[in-house]
Amino acid sequence: MTETKNNNGLKVIAGLLGVILLGTIIYTVSLYQDKKKTTQQLTEEKELVVEDLNSLKSEYDKAILESNATNEELVAARDNIAKYIDSVKTMKADISSLSRYRRQVSILKEEREKLLKQVDSLTQSNTLLAMERDSTYTELEKQTVFNDSLVVQNTQLADAVERGSALNLSTFSVDAVKERSSGKLVSTSRAKATDKFKVCFTVADNVIAEAGDREFFIEVLDPQGNVLGESFTKSDEEGASITYSKGTNFYYENNSLDVCDYINKPSGDFQKGNYMVNVYDDKLKLLGTSKFTLK
Repeated sequence: MTETKNNNGLKVIAGLLGVILLGTIIYTVSLYQDKKKTTQQLTEEKELVVEDLNSLKSEYDKAILESNATNEELVAARDNIAKYIDSVKTMKADISSLSRYRRQVSILKEEREKLLKQVDSLTQSNTLLAMERDSTYTELEKQTVFNDSLVVQNTQLADAVERGSALNLSTFSVDAVKERSSGKLVSTSRAKATDKFKVCFTVADNVIAEAGDREFFIEVLDPQGNVLGESFTKSDEEGASITYSKGTNFYYENNSLDVCDYINKPSGDFQKGNYMVNVYDDKLKLLGTSKFTLK
């Protein structure tokens, strides 16, 4: 009887132990499944955080490439995100860490929005400045062309004024003369009878010419082509020069003016032959030429 009770007791205890063992197994399996599920969720969450960070980094890369000039703030933000990516990849995933990085991702997104708005604003400003600069360059080029045109026009006008203000001769004559004892001069064509050459010319009126003292130069060439007289030399600004017989001074007042001067004979008599007389202005411009013959 007692043995039967003991056996029954053992059976009950064995049954209870079996139930406990089964419960323990079920609980352990359940804990394992929960841990596995939690680990998988944490891994997925970790990958999402890395994905978000990579997306942010890509946006910064694009913004930096599209920026005309390197933006130090964008580069610093991009490099900072790259560090976060490395940290998340190497960390042991847990709820606390992931929550912290999730919050950091949100902060980084807000920072990105602010920086990209600044970049857009700067890009628009740079674009506007570039347009204004191009417009300014265009206007400067137009103004330069206009100024060059004015310079050409002014130069042409100055040349025209200079040409227009130059004095010219309306008449020019040369006469071989003999001086009588009374002092009267009479024309002659004989070389031995000639005492001097009378050179006369009329300076035409010119309202735009500058009034004042002027000097013309008379060049007399004898039959051998030599300059008659003391043979002075006159040069212009460009280096050209003439040898002349005499300089004639007069005061010009913009009205027609008659001028006469005399070229005295050399130490001997004038030679027979053909003579040429030229008149030049103070810029050595040839104003007139006259030829005559002494017998």
